[in-house]
Amino acid sequence: MFESRRKNRDVFNRLLVVSFSGAPNTLATSSEISPIVLAMGAAGIALFFIGMLVAKEEIAEARGLDKIVALSTVCFAVPLAVFGALHLFGPQFVRNLVPAYMPGRLFWVYFVGCALIAASLSIASRTGVRWSGLLFGIMMFLFVAMIHLPGALARPNDRVIWMIVFREMSFGGAGWILAGNAMQGGLGPGKRTLITVGRVLVTTSVIVFGVEHFLHATALPGVPLVKQMPAWIPGRVIIDDVTGAALLVAAGSILLTWNTRTVATCVGAWILLMVLVIYGPVLIVALSDPGVAVKVEGINYFADTLLFAGAILALASATPRSDAAGVPLIVASTTSVRGN
Repeated sequence: MFESRRKNRDVFNRLLVVSFSGAPNTLATSSEISPIVLAMGAAGIALFFIGMLVAKEEIAEARGLDKIVALSTVCFAVPLAVFGALHLFGPQFVRNLVPAYMPGRLFWVYFVGCALIAASLSIASRTGVRWSGLLFGIMMFLFVAMIHLPGALARPNDRVIWMIVFREMSFGGAGWILAGNAMQGGLGPGKRTLITVGRVLVTTSVIVFGVEHFLHATALPGVPLVKQMPAWIPGRVIIDDVTGAALLVAAGSILLTWNTRTVATCVGAWILLMVLVIYGPVLIVALSDPGVAVKVEGINYFADTLLFAGAILALASATPRSDAAGVPLIVASTTSVRGN
């Protein structure tokens, strides 16, 4: 029995060495589970349980759609843990994203991985979110400025790169919304600025993604990137049209400050439903593929869209409940603060 355990441990160690050596094709031919995939899955599951444990009282006390809003931190924290695990266990997948002029490129990969894990734990446990949300947002904006925007400007006709720019901006904006929500002491200048900037960034991305769903009618819903919905999914065009329309309605509701909390919550819930019924099966198919790169791609798409759902729900959480009745945002916010 001990000999069998020793052999299993040796196999795992060999796979771990291979994963860090930058040879995913070798892993693809192995019948063992890749440590990269295992780490990403374990990190996501662990943060899901931590987040749900912390949020269970809020979920139980919430009424109606606010139960969905209470899931915003869980939807946000789980993907960060997944991406952090990818940086730590599969650096070969992200190392080339670090600009060539940066010294110690591998160091920055591990640094970002640790930062993402720390942010996910902070947000899931709701501890120090004013700092983790703020720093996460800054990190996303640095990614846009240093990596994605230069690539988009170099290839202005590349639709996908621009989608990544807006995606990262929405994630950073949502991080600032969470940070603003976590600040105490009413609607001070710092809190107001973070939430306002975050709302603008998330809303801009929502508009762009809404339009893109009508222009690319079979892209996976939520964040329309390269991957298309599999042919076996019924009503692909209808799903994309509904998603695009929902995103544009949400954007209009935010801009007009009319029923914003209700509409944003419903759209966030729709994206969350797409994660479960569309991205879930796509993820299962990807995990059944022998290639590690395919598995990682499937997990990334699932986590990306879950994070986008969390961004929309974070925006909903920053909207006063009185806004659901059509009260202008600034008036509602001021009233809510004075009432406290």
